[in-house]
Amino acid sequence: MKIGGFQPFTLTDYPGEVAAVVFTRGCNLRCPFCHNKGILSVDAGSDKEEGSEGILDFLEKRKGILTGVVVTGGEPTIQKDLGGFLLSIKRLDYRVKLDTNGSMPGILRALLDEDIPDYVAMDVKAPWTKYRLAIGRDWGVEAFLESVDLIATSGIRHHFRTTLVPGLIKGDDIEVIRKALPRGSRHVIQPYRALGVDMDGGQGGCGEGRKPHRS
Repeated sequence: MKIGGFQPFTLTDYPGEVAAVVFTRGCNLRCPFCHNKGILSVDAGSDKEEGSEGILDFLEKRKGILTGVVVTGGEPTIQKDLGGFLLSIKRLDYRVKLDTNGSMPGILRALLDEDIPDYVAMDVKAPWTKYRLAIGRDWGVEAFLESVDLIATSGIRHHFRTTLVPGLIKGDDIEVIRKALPRGSRHVIQPYRALGVDMDGGQGGCGEGRKPHRS
């Protein structure tokens, strides 16, 4: 696993759980409003940042204090050994929440088929008609739509989330997004926090407004 940062404690990132947050390195999107540009490159960073052993050791020592682990990014599903890492966390009796941009439905399907994540949160960054602008890539929306369906029909806890990015989310966009999501799935609206983000051609990932602590 390529690890870009670690937050040892959170009460807000995993609903109902006392959790830690693992930030994976690398993302396949280039959203102009990304807050985590420093971890977008898979190859950048020190060896210390790229290892997972220290995180697993930390979690072993916090059993009974922490109950969940959030794996976010960047984009976790581009990591080749994501499934093994999540299983290592689950073997320590933690519940696992996966944050994803929804761009890799094949990986997501495999994880769900193996009952690995206990909770999935997917970013829905804009109405589908605006998605190329939102993700900074000239891609269609088919993969993202497939991920929405996979998550909504998985039977596990989940939600979709949209960040109120100025200049991107306008007018009735939130209502348009909500109507496009499956009935019964929770949709979370996040405030946008400007943290030195370049809206003119900057790189991107998930617009969380949450910066990773370095491990």
